[in-house]
Amino acid sequence: MDEITKLYHFLEKELLEEIRQSGVRKVFSHGEALIREGQFISSFPLVVRGLIRISRTNEEGNELLLYYLKENEVCAMSLTCCMAHLKSNVMAVAEEETEAIMLPVGLLDKWMYQYPAWRQFVMQTFQSRFRELIETIDSIAFLKLDERLAKYFIDRFQKSGNTTFSGTHQELALQLNTSREVISRLLKKLEKDGKIELSRNFIDYSGLV
Repeated sequence: MDEITKLYHFLEKELLEEIRQSGVRKVFSHGEALIREGQFISSFPLVVRGLIRISRTNEEGNELLLYYLKENEVCAMSLTCCMAHLKSNVMAVAEEETEAIMLPVGLLDKWMYQYPAWRQFVMQTFQSRFRELIETIDSIAFLKLDERLAKYFIDRFQKSGNTTFSGTHQELALQLNTSREVISRLLKKLEKDGKIELSRNFIDYSGLV
């Protein structure tokens, strides 16, 4: 687990050793769920590599993207549920092949009390995610759908460095809470403007970033 020490060098050595002993390393394939809504969380992910999409869904199955997680990050929403012993109110899905250390939720309270660096890391995580949630609310309230679509790609690039999206127009529509027909029309407009390149289940959005 040398990369754990490298990525989370700011944590106490004793805590890093506990992570090595208690954590379970898992690799999740693209589209695989790490956390599901409505379930109690038994372990939470500490991201080593890859990209995780955190979102919520309504009864109709429409999805609302909240934020992304990349290496060196942990999910604030799942931590909140763990600390309050509540069922998960979010879904976490791997956007690409993702490696994470799954940590037992029972350690969270102990680490918050015992390790100042972990406590600071968690609080900074809450602050960062809160800022991203405000940006999400702003984009829904104030941006047109074509602007939200462009922002979706730009945010994805800023989080992962990726300039391509592998998936269907329907998947994009669910994440942006609209219809596939609308997304397809907006994508074709972006392609006509030279900002993206479309092929089957693949989008190159390097022209936007």
